[in-house]
Amino acid sequence: MATKRASKQTFGVLVGNRGFFPDILAKEGHEVIPALLNRLGYGSIILSAKDTKYGAVETWADAKKCADLFKRNREKIDGIIVTLPNFGDERGVADTLKMAGLDVPVLVHAWRDDAAKMTIKHRRDSFCGKMSACNNLVQYGIPFSITSEHTMDPATEEFEDELHNFAAICRVVKGIKNCRIGALGARPANFTTVRYSEKLLQESGITVETLDLSEAFGRVGKLKDSDPKVKARVQAITKYVNTRGVPNAALLKMAKFALVVDEWMLNADLNITAVQCWTSMEEFFGVVPCTWMSMLSNALKPSACEVDVCGAVAMHALALAAQTPSALLDWNNNYGADPDKCVAFHCSNLPKAFFQDMTMDYQEIIAGSVGRKNTYGTVVGRIKPGPMTFCRISTFDDEGSIAGYIGEGEFTSDTLKTFGGYGVVAIPDLQSLLHHICENGFEHHVAMNRSQVARPVFEALDNYLGWDLYWHQG
Repeated sequence: MATKRASKQTFGVLVGNRGFFPDILAKEGHEVIPALLNRLGYGSIILSAKDTKYGAVETWADAKKCADLFKRNREKIDGIIVTLPNFGDERGVADTLKMAGLDVPVLVHAWRDDAAKMTIKHRRDSFCGKMSACNNLVQYGIPFSITSEHTMDPATEEFEDELHNFAAICRVVKGIKNCRIGALGARPANFTTVRYSEKLLQESGITVETLDLSEAFGRVGKLKDSDPKVKARVQAITKYVNTRGVPNAALLKMAKFALVVDEWMLNADLNITAVQCWTSMEEFFGVVPCTWMSMLSNALKPSACEVDVCGAVAMHALALAAQTPSALLDWNNNYGADPDKCVAFHCSNLPKAFFQDMTMDYQEIIAGSVGRKNTYGTVVGRIKPGPMTFCRISTFDDEGSIAGYIGEGEFTSDTLKTFGGYGVVAIPDLQSLLHHICENGFEHHVAMNRSQVARPVFEALDNYLGWDLYWHQG
């Protein structure tokens, strides 16, 4: 089940009808679905009973009216729910969506018959009508989603979950299609694994804006230690994470850099970022950017290290669906001899929501080459146990495609003592997933979210964006 949304979404509602079936059932559908959406906190755009019979769509004239209504509310509608209280008119459904041309996700729902009410006055035949509606949508080239069960009673928690799942799909599609990513700095020289195609991302509506580290350092240099904004940001950092033992000079650098990035994100209208976290930052500036990246991710503005732009996209997709923070980790170590467990690790900029407890420290890996005093700012600790969804997105220039994989598992409480941000993950049939990663050339980075949202993210990216996703179900 997808996590409920935090901000209101609005759906166009199309009630299907066919006159030689009991059309009084269309009236029931017109009343029940908008009321349910309203109770769950969603808005709806639907024909009124003055516009068409029972506010449903059956004829070509009805379809034109409904399409016009949807077009007039294009900016409000996040997705369209097609509900079939009876068989419905398959052409009316397809014609409406084709004429509206909203290019948003579509959910097709069929009402459940009551085996005790199968006379001509009560029988819905939505079971059959849904197949005809879907057949026509395929013919019209309109992608759509279907409920987990072929027919569902709206008066159930299971159907409410379907609506929340569909809302998550819509958030991911809308958020990714309009995503603006900030790439701060060049990728680390040896990290050819994080190369990507801006052009392929742009084809899916994703824009990449760049900023050189030298520009950021220059802007930092103009900020004074006494600036009230700098002092306020230092206070925000110390409130966010335990900074005991960290030099004040390092905190000031972190605060100034955070302010510069904030301004850049605001001016460029950026949703997420990918940052060159080593080694230029440490050698020429004197801190790691992990803490303010952690703070961004914790505020649902994912920030990926090592300029892993595609990793940031995967983080964003998970966060949009779950509405909880995402992190970028390494598939890093085996966990003993258990074939279905491994260690997920980074050094780290994980969001606070991931940790049992965390503290600020120096970056042990890079400190060996640039000195401990230049690597303060990492946030370290153990990831708390709980459900997890993992996702990787990559561009493949030779194929002209965007592909990835997704699946679910859990963070465990297995014994582990190491440095950085870390946890043990358990994933069914992990070995076949690892084979898939290696055989298809995916990176060692993977986005994770402390929720289970594989279904809506898969559907959003694979079905609506047309990316080639593998769903690992073990």
